[in-house]
Amino acid sequence: MRIVATEMILKASSIITMEEGQPRAEAMAIDTTDGTITAVGSLADVRSTRPSAELTDLGSTVLMPGFIDPHNHPALSGMLTQEPAHWIAPYVGYPSFADVQERWRTLQRETPTDQPLVFAGLDRLLQGAPELTNSLLDEVFGSRPTVVLDNSGHEVYFNSAVMAANGWTDGKPPADPAGARFGRNTDGTSNGRAYETAAVLLAAGKVISQAIPHPLLSLARWFQTMAGNGITTTSEHTYTSRLAKGYQACASVGHTPLRVALYQMSIDPDCGAQFNSPVPTSLLWKQGIKLWADGSPWVGTIASSFPYLDSAVVRNAEIPLGPGGEAMMNYSRAELDEVLTKYTPLGWQFAFHVNGDVGLDIVLDAYERALATHGLLGTDHRWRVEHVGGCRGDQFDRAASLGVTISLLPAQFIYWGDLLDGQMFPTEIGSQWMRAGDAFRSGALVTFHNDGLVSPPIPLLNIQCMVTRRTPGGTLHGPEQQVSLNDAFKAHTINAARQLGREHDLGTIAVGKSADLVELSADPFVVDSAKLTDEVAVQGTWLAGTKVDTAAFLNAIGAIDPKEHKDLPGSALSHRC
Repeated sequence: MRIVATEMILKASSIITMEEGQPRAEAMAIDTTDGTITAVGSLADVRSTRPSAELTDLGSTVLMPGFIDPHNHPALSGMLTQEPAHWIAPYVGYPSFADVQERWRTLQRETPTDQPLVFAGLDRLLQGAPELTNSLLDEVFGSRPTVVLDNSGHEVYFNSAVMAANGWTDGKPPADPAGARFGRNTDGTSNGRAYETAAVLLAAGKVISQAIPHPLLSLARWFQTMAGNGITTTSEHTYTSRLAKGYQACASVGHTPLRVALYQMSIDPDCGAQFNSPVPTSLLWKQGIKLWADGSPWVGTIASSFPYLDSAVVRNAEIPLGPGGEAMMNYSRAELDEVLTKYTPLGWQFAFHVNGDVGLDIVLDAYERALATHGLLGTDHRWRVEHVGGCRGDQFDRAASLGVTISLLPAQFIYWGDLLDGQMFPTEIGSQWMRAGDAFRSGALVTFHNDGLVSPPIPLLNIQCMVTRRTPGGTLHGPEQQVSLNDAFKAHTINAARQLGREHDLGTIAVGKSADLVELSADPFVVDSAKLTDEVAVQGTWLAGTKVDTAAFLNAIGAIDPKEHKDLPGSALSHRC
């Protein structure tokens, strides 16, 4: 009788463990029944204790712990960037508004007339686009229902055909929902704009649902995109219970490439409820509750103490100079206190979207009150603040003193850094945007993320630009905010695992942890950090000791009846980034 080995050995040119006590290794053994690591060390040492284990030699490949993106929006990102939707962001091939318009005209000619069109990623600052109106879109698309989502996620543009599809027979949208609004002409008719989640959903949800025939497959394609960039664990930061079925389906089919942590929106009536699922919590679990303090720097809705510059790029994007201050907050302080008072006793981790310095002061005040009230000061609660692009270094010191963790969005620096510094804001503010150096120096737990369709999920690019403080064009901004290469990799591995409450089994390569791995073509600690994305490529990922096969994953998802998940687009639109 043939004896089947229950362990395998992986050998690589180098294994970067991210463990301080054993930073490098040559081989590891993996229990093939549960996908955990059973040995790490030299090949000779690992083989001597496991002589019957099968050896897989990966040659020149370098292994690291799989990257973790602790703040993402896979459902929304899949719906709005993957076919049949169209991603028109500047960094995916449409650098100017003229490029966007040419794409519009091409699709208008080539797409069947009865098919709605959905676009995501319009960026008024980077592309030089105006704030769109229904009249402008009518000129291009006529009677075809067409939706264009602003790259910030805070605004949507649509044509008159969308109004008709929504049943706005007099051209007038419904009353503004709480915390959101519709753009209106002087006579009360829609101007083809809607702002913030509730209004965006009411304006665009019906047409988007009609335009996406297999929404679960769109979600799966975003999973594939993330895995292709080395990510093995992510999160859904706009979770609603209506998304549970879709995420459970992705986790239940063979070859699923990602683990997913769920952060439920505080506006959901059941946001404090436990998450019950047939899927193992190792793959899908609820981690916390998500709130939004302010808006986006790209549309002028951040709660900041500083104004925008009166520059051509700001004027063209029709951004008010401000400063917006506390008026840009989505919650009053009393409302924040009410939410934190209600849900803190349930033990959930909180995560707060906040971009402006005024907003962060208010969030930290509310956090401190709630922590003190509930006896949590000095405990390992790991409450979070997200993005914090326009915030100050002293605020990070205060966050650290409160035990608040910081998740930075390097994309704000990467793609907008050349505009932030001197065109959107004075150099003393713009050059310091996304203060990674100050964040790490504060002693807080710091992570990096990509925030879904707001930026392509590329951890290596985040790391490169936070280490060098150079934008992709090579311009240096705020060198005092540089971080070490080791700290930058921690932000996408062990620190991110800790922020998601999974440091016991993820984030490093160590005995007892899950064999979640990324294969790299070269050693990132040897190449020039300024050329990291040129000289190091992701060659594949492993989840629990099994090489990920995203093609097989997509095939399995594609075989599921699309009707089972027809409501996914509307649920995924419950988003503000």
